[in-house]
Amino acid sequence: MNEVSNSHGAPASGTPLNKVVLASNNAGKLREFAALLGAAGIELIAQGELGVPEAQEPHPTFVENALTKARHAAKLTGLPALADDSGLCVRALRGAPGVYSARYAQLAGGEKSDAANNARLVSALQGQTDRRAYYYCVLALVRHADDPEPLIAEGRWHGEILDAPRGSHGFGYDPYFFVPSLHASAAQLEPAVKNASSHRAIALRQLLARLSEEA
Repeated sequence: MNEVSNSHGAPASGTPLNKVVLASNNAGKLREFAALLGAAGIELIAQGELGVPEAQEPHPTFVENALTKARHAAKLTGLPALADDSGLCVRALRGAPGVYSARYAQLAGGEKSDAANNARLVSALQGQTDRRAYYYCVLALVRHADDPEPLIAEGRWHGEILDAPRGSHGFGYDPYFFVPSLHASAAQLEPAVKNASSHRAIALRQLLARLSEEA
């Protein structure tokens, strides 16, 4: 791992970003981002490959957590870093699980797993007629750890929560997240379709547009 002692040699605004550290060890996110960024000529490296431990996510908002993770990875590698903070927001649950989506069941004394999170979600929605929800994603890209002008992008993917899972693709809440416009759950979509439609895809397109403006 390359420790960085200062930020003076880091890419400045307007410098092309050819190699970026993804501040996540989530294999599903890595696959999605690598596919989307690869088309733009950006090589994505998972932080785990460089020995970077996961950062704490202590904040109550998506954007604060994303920035914390991006700065953490950039500081320990000396490379530009991209982080996302994303989750499922359910209207009937006043936006929960929200920033706690990855550990929703754990907060209630359960295990930290997709299956446990989904089980708690279905239980919490029993008797609810309003099943509206959306996946939300914030992306934060820093050129170096002390970047005063991080690039921020966001995306929302609207859908509804199902009572029973459908499909075997994806991860997280995907089997229970039904997208009416596509007549399928997120887990029933082929990766290429999801990569073109998801909250991360929407946010990433916004981010890439910002980058093209700086080129």
